[in-house]
Amino acid sequence: MPALICGSLAFDTITTFPGRFADQILSDQVHILNVSFLVPTLRREFGGCAGNIAYTLHRLGGAPVVMAALGSDGADYLARMQGWGADTSLVRVDPDLHTAQAIIITDRDNNQITAFHPGAMTHAHLIDDPTPALAATLRIGIVAPDGRDAMWKHAHRMHALGIPFVFDPGQQLPQFNGDEHREILGLASWVAVNDYEARMLEERTGESPQALSRRPNLRGVVVTLAAEGCEVWVRGQRQAVPGVQATGVIDPTGCGDAFRGGLLYGLERGWSLERSVALGNRMGALKIAQRGPQHHELDDAVRAELAR
Repeated sequence: MPALICGSLAFDTITTFPGRFADQILSDQVHILNVSFLVPTLRREFGGCAGNIAYTLHRLGGAPVVMAALGSDGADYLARMQGWGADTSLVRVDPDLHTAQAIIITDRDNNQITAFHPGAMTHAHLIDDPTPALAATLRIGIVAPDGRDAMWKHAHRMHALGIPFVFDPGQQLPQFNGDEHREILGLASWVAVNDYEARMLEERTGESPQALSRRPNLRGVVVTLAAEGCEVWVRGQRQAVPGVQATGVIDPTGCGDAFRGGLLYGLERGWSLERSVALGNRMGALKIAQRGPQHHELDDAVRAELAR
């Protein structure tokens, strides 16, 4: 059944700095920071959390329904998603703004510096509700990074429609205060954050992942740990799900979104949280071995897991 994916659609301008940021940024001089990085390679990719998650879900055989905003320059992106067979009936095209743009610099240690222009994403909260007929088909959803007002509205909308959803605040986590986070956490069915975001969420709410997982409405809390895998918390109990060795470390852009595409696929099919997370780890490993967030393909290990 379809999965509702709420988040950003963006164009990513991805560049590579062959050195290390740490060698160029003096820690005792950050108050007068003025640095320039020579980036000999540059490419433009389709990106944004909603687009990246939808791509992975599509590759796995899922049915993404994308709820997001594009700008006046987004026709190619809309056609691309429609070419997958994704439902784009909830994509809003803003005639007066550009599609969101991310400009990303990656150093040789895979650290990243990103500048983000939100563009049409700032109006994502104006997207109409799903029709009753479409809403009745939606088995699961995700609230991924998007415009602040859109994330707030989408969380409440899905809860009102009875659609269980993953709350994935990502880089938009600081946009909500503790009370607002506690309210959204009271609506969600799962939470997915990386280890840094988990610490920040705990600072905002006073609740650790272990404590959050004891909330009666939450079926689990997932904390991603990059190559080390994930922590999965269910009813206060922690389980480690090991990472997957990638065939190469080429580009980390979109790895978290690939993980979430795998997570959604498993949860939508009623898999255990641990098995869904393990699939997400495999998809993240496939993605990091490819340039750009929407070029990875399934390998034999993933196909075997889907056939199991």
